[in-house]
Amino acid sequence: MKILFVAAEAAPLAKVGGMGDVVGSLPAVLRKMGHDVRVFMPYYGFLPDKLAVPKKPVWQGDTMFQEFSIYETLFPNTDVPLYLFGHPVFSDRLDIYYGDDEDWRFTFFANGAAEFVWNYWQPDVVHCHDWHSGMLPVWLHTTQTLKTVFTIHNLAYQGPWRWRLNEIAWCPDYMEGHNTLAAAVQFADWVTTVSPTYAQQIQTPAYGETLDGLLSFISGKMSGILNGIDVESYNPETDLYITENFSKDTIAQRRVNKLALQEELGLQSNPQAFLASSVTRLVEQKGVDLILQIMDRFLSYTDAQFVLLGTGDRYYETQMWEMSARFPGRVSVQLLHNDGLARRIYSGADAFLMPSRFEPCGIAQLLAMRYGCIPIVRRTGGLVDTVKHHAPIDAAGTGYCFDRYEPLDLFTAMVRAWEGYINYPDKWLALQQRAMAQNFSWSKSAAEYTRIYKRLLGLPETLSAQEQAAIDADTKWAA
Repeated sequence: MKILFVAAEAAPLAKVGGMGDVVGSLPAVLRKMGHDVRVFMPYYGFLPDKLAVPKKPVWQGDTMFQEFSIYETLFPNTDVPLYLFGHPVFSDRLDIYYGDDEDWRFTFFANGAAEFVWNYWQPDVVHCHDWHSGMLPVWLHTTQTLKTVFTIHNLAYQGPWRWRLNEIAWCPDYMEGHNTLAAAVQFADWVTTVSPTYAQQIQTPAYGETLDGLLSFISGKMSGILNGIDVESYNPETDLYITENFSKDTIAQRRVNKLALQEELGLQSNPQAFLASSVTRLVEQKGVDLILQIMDRFLSYTDAQFVLLGTGDRYYETQMWEMSARFPGRVSVQLLHNDGLARRIYSGADAFLMPSRFEPCGIAQLLAMRYGCIPIVRRTGGLVDTVKHHAPIDAAGTGYCFDRYEPLDLFTAMVRAWEGYINYPDKWLALQQRAMAQNFSWSKSAAEYTRIYKRLLGLPETLSAQEQAAIDADTKWAA
């Protein structure tokens, strides 16, 4: 099958959230399965620093009274063709999201993608990601030779409203009162979310962001497919960013990473101290307010330590910074983006906090478990589907879970984790090994997406020998 991914982000080239991880990983797996998968994204001004881009475009077009150029290269370390949508509104800026013209810029981007599909390379399936490409299913739904799949990565971000859409060419009258995400779910041939639980939750008023009625209406063509991670890159046995490599069978060596992390971040050198961590965007969605409300009490009650890596709202950054000043040697706050440090936190910390208000899927908890860092999560969205609750008396579970979005509930879960770490070292070791044994590779997800593509195209949904072989090869890295 010929499949075109259209998105605003693709890791490691351009990433803000989970969408970038999906678009940066899934196409390579699908291509190994034998499909002609390509990626279409904006040509941001910072991309020449990250990959080689030819000076001469492969195609030029115009839409919305603007000319644009398409540049072709390869996605880093893969054979996935990458098409870059070139125009000064993207190339003259050094940020992905910037200013008050995002609605116009990304609708222009979607227009360019439609022209590209009609006039340069027509796939069998156009896989659109979030509101930035939301108008594509509207414009392409009458093209009988192709199908569209639309993935909701975060329903909270829905795109421009009608008052700006009415200024844009190709905007039909029936778009009045809609945004680009609402339009996409109506006209796409299939809609996916990034976890099964989130697919159910967004059909309710509590999580539906005012679109619960529409999403319930189209639920017959909607499914939830869990995100995966690049288990070859994020592999504690071979990761070059961490101090000491280890596996679930040599997990005792993990202690070296904890001591190295404490030294790197200025924490007291104490391998027995319970080291909690968080690698996150400092925004309300991620439950940062819960962490701030209980962390002082937790640190006073225990001898634990805490490390945080991330950036976000200035208020949360300030509050976290002040906390580190109150607990010198026990709290380290790193207000930055640093993938290498994130990996060292996953490989050295004992627990990982993710008390999200809502969470479509979540990638960080998967990475933490991959490195033996036990997640403490709220049961919502993809966290329900990926973390199973552990009780010290049971030989089951992969983390500690709580239900209500309340400070006391997070505090209780953290105390239980601390007590499990202190009082049941053998069971804690077994818990780490179970977490590391989980298979979060892209293999299962890629198979589910493949079946959806085939179903839409009227093809048999059974996997071919080449598809199965690629899935088996991807799975072995998770073993």
